[in-house]
Formats: sequence, C-alpha cells, structure tokens
Amino acid sequence: MDKKQIAIIGAGVAGLTACKHCLSKGFNPIVFELESEIGGVWTKTIRTTRLQIPKAMYQFSDFPWPPSVTDTFPTQQEVHDYIRSYAAHFKLVPHINFNSRVKGMSYNGPASDAWSLWNGNGQSFPPEGKWNITVENTQTSTTKVCRVDFVILCLGRFKDVPNIPHFPAGKGPEVFRGEAIHSMAYSAMDNNKAAEFVKGKKVVVVGFGKTGLDIARECASVNGPEHPCTIVYRRDHWKLGNWFPFGIPVPNFIFSRFRELLIHKPGENFILSLVATLLSPLRWAIWKSIETYVKTSLQLAKYDMVPQHSLAQDIHSGLIMYLPNPNNFIDAIENGSIKLNKSPSFSFYEKGVLISEDNTQIEADIVIFATGFDGPKKVKDIFESPKFGHLIEGSPRVGLYRECIPPRIPQVAVVGFSEGLSSLYVSESTSRWVAALLEGKFKLPSINEMENHIATWEEYLKQVCGDYYHLSPLCGSEIWYNDQMCKDMGMNPMRKKGLFANLFQPYGPSDYVEK
Repeated sequence: MDKKQIAIIGAGVAGLTACKHCLSKGFNPIVFELESEIGGVWTKTIRTTRLQIPKAMYQFSDFPWPPSVTDTFPTQQEVHDYIRSYAAHFKLVPHINFNSRVKGMSYNGPASDAWSLWNGNGQSFPPEGKWNITVENTQTSTTKVCRVDFVILCLGRFKDVPNIPHFPAGKGPEVFRGEAIHSMAYSAMDNNKAAEFVKGKKVVVVGFGKTGLDIARECASVNGPEHPCTIVYRRDHWKLGNWFPFGIPVPNFIFSRFRELLIHKPGENFILSLVATLLSPLRWAIWKSIETYVKTSLQLAKYDMVPQHSLAQDIHSGLIMYLPNPNNFIDAIENGSIKLNKSPSFSFYEKGVLISEDNTQIEADIVIFATGFDGPKKVKDIFESPKFGHLIEGSPRVGLYRECIPPRIPQVAVVGFSEGLSSLYVSESTSRWVAALLEGKFKLPSINEMENHIATWEEYLKQVCGDYYHLSPLCGSEIWYNDQMCKDMGMNPMRKKGLFANLFQPYGPSDYVEK
C-alpha cells in the first residue's frame, strides 16, 4: 500500500514536530518552508532575545537540551542551534523543501456542505479528496502543484503578516517625514545593521510587549539619554524580573496539577468545578502574594506600570513577560534612555507621533511598530476557496477542535497556532495527537459535537482572558489540554509515579516522551 503523502507547511518548531511524528507513523511528509533554513521565529530575532520561560519547559520530549547550554534562559542562537540539532538527529531535513512559498491550496473532492462527520465519513483519508498545493521556488521563480492526501498547517501566528494599526485619513504613517517600519523588518536586519539603523536617531516604539521592550532596550544601549527611545503603549501587562519570587519557582506552580485544581477548566465535571470554587480564596492569596512581590521588586508603582488586571489573567492569556536584567531596564528609565507614554490611542504628524489623550507631540526619526502579527489572516489567505477562508475568519480566533482541527475543512489540521506558556510544549503534544489521528488510532466526534466543544472553549477563554481570548491561549491549562489529548490516544494522562508527584511536581515536555 502506498504511503499517504502529508504536506506540512512551515518548518518552525510546529512543522518539525509534525514531520517527526508523521515519519514515526510511517507516512511520507513533505515540508514546504519559505526561508532557507529551519527554525521559524527563531531563525532571525532581535539580538537580545532569550527564552521567556526556563528551558526545561521549552524542550522536545525526547531530545533534551545539551549539557553545554547552562543558562536557564538560553539565547536566540542557542535556541536555534538546539532546534537544528533536533532536526538533524531525527533526519528531518531531507523532507524539507526550502525557499518554497505556498501560494495557495485548493481541495479536489466532494462538497462538504451536507457532511455530519469530518471528511464525510470521519476518516482522515476518505476514498475521494486530495489537496492541490501550489508552490513557488523563490530562487528559480518556478511553480509546481503538489497533490497530497492531507495538509498540516504550521504557519505560526507570530510571523510574516504584520499587524499594523489603522489610522484615519491624514493621520497615519503617510504624513510622517521619518521612517515607519514593523518590528518584523527590524528583526530581519543583521545585528550591526540594526544598531546602525537606530544610532543617533529619535526612536518611538509602539507596543510594550516582549518585542517592543527588546527593541527599546537595544535603542537605549546604542543611543543612551542623548537620543531617548519612547515606548508608546495602551495598557500595562505583568512583568517578572525573575521566575523565582520568594525563592519559589513559579513555573513549578503554573505547570502542576495542584494549580489546575484551583482554576475552572472548559468542560470540567461538577466535582472539579466545586473544588475550584472552594479553593478560590487560596488561588486569590497565591496570586496576590506574587503580585505584591513583583510590584515591589520592580518598582512598578513608581513608574506607573502597575496593570489594572490580575497577574492570573496575563498568565491565562500568555501575556506574562520575563524581564531579563530588570535593573538595566529600570536604570534606562531613570537616566532617560527609555521613556514611557501610556495612551489609548495616537496618530502621526509630520515630525513624529501625536498622543491623542493630551495632544503631546513626540518627535521621532523612526517609528517601529511592535504590534504583533495577524495570524488568522495568514491561515485564511492560504485557502483558494472563499468558503474555507470564511470559516477561518468567522471569529476573532480560529475555532479548532482540540485546538487543531477545523471541523468543516476536510483533511486539514493546524499545529502551533494555539498558544501555551511554552509553544514548543503545545506544538509537540498537538503533533503527536494529529499523527495518531492520521494513523486511525481514534476517530473524531461529529461536526456538531466538535463545534459545541469549540464554543465551550471560546466561552471559557472569554471569561478568563477578557479582550485577549482571540489569541487562542490555553489559559495556563496545558495539563488539562494534554489530559484530553492523552485520553483520545489511549494514553494514561497521569504521567508520573505516585499521587504526590502527579499532584505537586511540575509537568513538562519530558513527561510525555513516548515509551
């Protein structure tokens, strides 16, 4: 019997884990990668970029970090080298087509409008139905069409399609005499070129997430107070100067079953819901104590950086930020190298940025948008069918069963789009599940059941994440998510030995290694 051909679009962490697990099940994966090397967002980043969580929570289950990487929060280069080592170890590179731009994909099969089961019969590979993928080689400018049995989209949501705010006519970047770029363009620069680009310039960074903070710190290190960098942003999010307040490793708490007992979870039973309600005072006390520590240690009140929402909400939304060398950041604010300007909106004028709230004018030579990416648009635009594209754009978040299956789009899975506090951790779990589904180890429920499941998750996300539910985070419920995946695959979700270990010891990627 011929091996089923699986197209995997993207060779970042998600694409590599999908390729590895498809190979392990005997499929024939072919990976299309736009860039000339693997790594996704880690291929080229800002010079100072590091892991945001301890490396033990960002590793492949069956491929630990090498002893030579001693830092708890490895650098961009160390992460990239680690990812390449994984690909080499599992012989994934021969399956990757580099410099390959997927221009579109079209479905050649029966209409799906009247289906009650995924693919019409609930099978991963129905008797009829193929995907035609149009691929351009960016080096030779030649185009070919590949016909495959299944497609796994590993496009990522933090790459390629920049999210730029919309401005009224006459108030956008077009009136600005300086240069306005997205952080994607800045990150793509050689490190020396990036430093030269901002040297001696007045820079405004829009956005105070991890990328915005990194860019501002780099500008401050290059220019100092002589040419301060201003961060313009809408609201504060929680930042951690270290992951060990009071000497207690916060990741050990976040990634433990005990912590998940304290929170409500989508689709939980009455007993679990009751336990979470009864333990809510303990949950509140724990988070408040950590908030107090963070506010005090980073002097957030002094610099008007205290968020108006709870630390728990940022944990749930995946917006918590690790701040390496926090004293350097505070020093940069103190000496005027970095200035903060918080405002709900702004616009441009010919010499810079105009703050709407009080009409403050901030002169600038360069404005850098650190405003993220439009992940749903990237997924939507890859489908040539307007119908399939409409299914993707129907909600601020991409609704996926088990965070990877679009119920009404046949023979497609999405990996790496939904986020956890460790994106690698989630991507590998999802890739393993998709490979088991393709193998026929389990079947999906009906389309209606899958859509009801998606609606339950979406309502849960709205409750715990507020405005940020569209980011499709797992809300700090990675263990709960993995439990559902394990049960689908017939695996024991309790991955440790003994009740105490299962309840209080942190769960991480190494707990899910296949034996």
